[in-house]
Amino acid sequence: MPSDDLSFEPFLKLADNLGELEITIGARARPIVAEVRQHLRGAVASRERGDLPGSLAQLRRAMERLAAIGSELDPEEGALMRMVAQRFTAALELGDKGAAKDAVNLMRHKSGDPKDEDNSKW
Repeated sequence: MPSDDLSFEPFLKLADNLGELEITIGARARPIVAEVRQHLRGAVASRERGDLPGSLAQLRRAMERLAAIGSELDPEEGALMRMVAQRFTAALELGDKGAAKDAVNLMRHKSGDPKDEDNSKW
């Protein structure tokens, strides 16, 4: 997917909204949430440097770690989150912005943000 076609604003909002997970899961979520935030911000930095493959790799790692948080809550929830992370990665690799957006929205909902991302940002 060309770098011009991917807005990172939804990922930064996701990083900002992860605090709900810390409240829900407790202190044991703090290091994972920090790692997810680091990967999301690293994805933005990589993109700004023109490193789209590095950026996508950071996004994939962030989604995988977010799925790990789901496992802390409930094994079934963790399995769902892993499937969403896999779908997100596959969608990015195929350039399917709609499927990637759907996956991000689901992850945002699971992290406590009830709003969907605006389609115009994709």
